[in-house]
Amino acid sequence: MNVAAHSTIIIRPSRDADVPAMLAIYLHHIRHGVDPNYTGDNDAPDADDLKRRRKNMQRGRLPHLVAEQNGEVLGYAYAVPFRKRPAYRYTVKHSIYVRAERLGQGLGRMLLAAIIDACAAAGYRQMIGYIDGANEASLRLHLAFAFREVGRLPAVGYKFGRWTDSVMMQRSLGPGGGAPPEW
Repeated sequence: MNVAAHSTIIIRPSRDADVPAMLAIYLHHIRHGVDPNYTGDNDAPDADDLKRRRKNMQRGRLPHLVAEQNGEVLGYAYAVPFRKRPAYRYTVKHSIYVRAERLGQGLGRMLLAAIIDACAAAGYRQMIGYIDGANEASLRLHLAFAFREVGRLPAVGYKFGRWTDSVMMQRSLGPGGGAPPEW
């Protein structure tokens, strides 16, 4: 994607008004993509679910960001606690979703950079991502941002008539595990 096209794309915290666009992006990916979290319309989230999740993340100092161009939401990224136990409070898990027709245009790269920066600024020390093993573009993107594969769960998801691997990738944020946490 050329640099001039990026000039009008902004990354900002999400708002309630963004939820319909985020939901449309998400529903497309769970119905047509490799995300095995949902298997059909009956268990898909609705706008109220997304609003509630978004507010909970923001209350917990967790970033929930959108990529916007000319008032249109093109993608979003967020981080959630990796585990609920207190020992894991410095580790987050992230997700990124981009409008299908905008895939491959650098939006995922912009959102990943922003979510990494936001989590590091908030004092988190490790970031985890779970990626479908067949999603080569996402795996390459994460490698470009210093993530490394730390685990692979073979054939743990089943969707669209095929088994899918889940690849766990991790990177340090800030000083990572090299120094005690500040909070």
